[in-house]
Amino acid sequence: MPSRNVALAGATGNLGIPILNALVQANYNVTALSRIGGNSSKLPNHPNLTIKEVDFTSTYSLTAALQETNSEVVISCLATSAIGAQNPLIDASVSAGVKRFIPAEFGMDSQNPLAMKLPVCAPKVATQKYLLSKSSENPGFTFTGIANGLFLDWCLEAGIILDLSRHAATLYNGGDVRFSTTLLVDVAKAVLGVIEHQSETENRVVYVQSGVVTQNELIGYAKEKDGVEWETVNKDTEELRRESLEEWDKGSGGDADGATLGFCIVGSWTEDYGCDFSGHLDNELLGIEQLKEADLRKIVEGLL
Repeated sequence: MPSRNVALAGATGNLGIPILNALVQANYNVTALSRIGGNSSKLPNHPNLTIKEVDFTSTYSLTAALQETNSEVVISCLATSAIGAQNPLIDASVSAGVKRFIPAEFGMDSQNPLAMKLPVCAPKVATQKYLLSKSSENPGFTFTGIANGLFLDWCLEAGIILDLSRHAATLYNGGDVRFSTTLLVDVAKAVLGVIEHQSETENRVVYVQSGVVTQNELIGYAKEKDGVEWETVNKDTEELRRESLEEWDKGSGGDADGATLGFCIVGSWTEDYGCDFSGHLDNELLGIEQLKEADLRKIVEGLL
């Protein structure tokens, strides 16, 4: 039987919300770990949902919340800026007897040697190493990372993959690079799949995608719908990587958010960084069906 008591950190974020909805709809008992003084008021009222305000820097505070709710699985959906600060939550999970920890992975292939070197990915790799060390010391404690590429619906709405509202796009490496991308609802399904298949997903990264596509294919779907010509510019991701590193190295004087997005783009649209997961997917195990071309076209058309 899968674990029924689940704790979720970052439940009010772009990814946390669909994961929370999927968990309560699947009748899991969910504890939302919310920062003291945070925005827990945004969380829904649901009989299966408990809210615990915690100090995310305090292992004691986190352990108490997990013990009080008998949490067996912890899911971390902390913001990108906080993915390097998950150790207190990991330590608390070990102390509270949690069986499975799902870190704030959700993105590029962190197992790819080039991706590992990107500043946005390095904290994920460090977290995995820490989780492995804790698992070796505590055999009942395990983890699973989830790699899902770009969030298809969110990134289209945010104008990251394409700017549908302006019919404009920056085409990375020509716009014909095939990249894995996943709907937020399918990422949530993958989380449920991990909980339900813990032995098969123990201490590794699983790979899922709703589909694999190119920027130019998506633009083609838009043109078929409204016939509007697009304004495009080309950008080489190696050039973007260097520019992002320059900003990153400026510290507080640089554009950290822009650099972070730049690194994510490099990992998502550069073939050598493993941006196409098609050869090593866990979709079938985790219950994720891939979108057909007609489905992808419908998503684009719905956002125009």
